[in-house]
Amino acid sequence: MTSRFPAPRAAAVLALLAATVALTGCVAIVPLEPAADAVNPACADLVVHLPAAVADLPERETNAQATGAWGDPAVVLLHCGVEVPGPTTLPCISINGVDWIEDDSDAPLYRYTTFGRDPATELVVDSEKVSGSTVLVDLTGAVSSIPATGECLGAEDVTLPPAP
Repeated sequence: MTSRFPAPRAAAVLALLAATVALTGCVAIVPLEPAADAVNPACADLVVHLPAAVADLPERETNAQATGAWGDPAVVLLHCGVEVPGPTTLPCISINGVDWIEDDSDAPLYRYTTFGRDPATELVVDSEKVSGSTVLVDLTGAVSSIPATGECLGAEDVTLPPAP
């Protein structure tokens, strides 16, 4: 039986077809809702700086503006444009110049929200699958594209007026 393509070309066509199927058929889009301020231009700047991998997990395509996701299934979710947090008693973690408020009330899902940046960015991390600190380190570059307007303070940073 004679092929319409020479052998090397037929092999290249089959390889291209296999690669196309592998790239388009395996990973579904992660459905997310955009945050209230997702249209903020600073969120667009953050999104273009998102890394292709976080904690060695591949980036996933999402269906909402100013969002990101990593892992299959997705174990790291990002929303830019969430409400800017005010003072809180939740722990604050500073990683490479970015302050994050840590909320473990839904553990093993941890919620990290930037503090002192407007718009704020929120991460939801499945701590059973990935280390939150690794995720925060890997996303520092992108989140740093939103300028800091404040920082976390502890009780030792607050000056009280003298007692009467």
